[in-house]
Amino acid sequence: MSDIVQDYVENYIRGLLPAESPYFERLRLIAETNHVPIIFPEVRNYLEMLIVSQNIKSVLEIGTAVGYSAGIFAQAMGEGGRVVTIDRDERMLAQARANIEAMGYKDRITILEGDAQEQVAALKGSFDMVFLDGGKGHYIHLLEDCLRLLKPGGLLVSDNVLYKGMIATNELVIRRKITIVKRMRKYLEALTKDDRLITTILPLGDGLSVSYKK
Repeated sequence: MSDIVQDYVENYIRGLLPAESPYFERLRLIAETNHVPIIFPEVRNYLEMLIVSQNIKSVLEIGTAVGYSAGIFAQAMGEGGRVVTIDRDERMLAQARANIEAMGYKDRITILEGDAQEQVAALKGSFDMVFLDGGKGHYIHLLEDCLRLLKPGGLLVSDNVLYKGMIATNELVIRRKITIVKRMRKYLEALTKDDRLITTILPLGDGLSVSYKK
């Protein structure tokens, strides 16, 4: 559970969601068993809706993990869609490569290995959507390059922005997470005050921000 909304609300919403394909359901169960963070089911459903309704055909993802969300994006975009995903964890990337090949999306998903800030700074081109789901304390450091790479009319989607409720209240803050909390609050302030963006913050999953680039 996310700690953002009541468990009974989350359970009810998840009970209404359409079933995942057997492969994605299996991958989710494996990730949860091994404590690998992947997007919550209700976040998956929302992102699929965004991709289809906004005709998104290119996604930059920061934070590959085992390739679950990259596969979800590729599936939602269909033929002609492309995903570029970045991670620095060699162990996770080995699993991601195997999973992406098993999904049949090897030709749609490009994996970049290395530090996210360095990789994003070096990227050229543009994307319809940027999905931030890497190190939470680094979102603020990635913002300008993410906006540079985002097309006008594109969406910057950031996951875990309420971070177990700690971002909204000091009463929940764990001492060892103080730096992350401070940086995430700074990031959300930057998003909501930036004249280039229209931003909404949703209590969905562990908190999701969606920013439209004017």
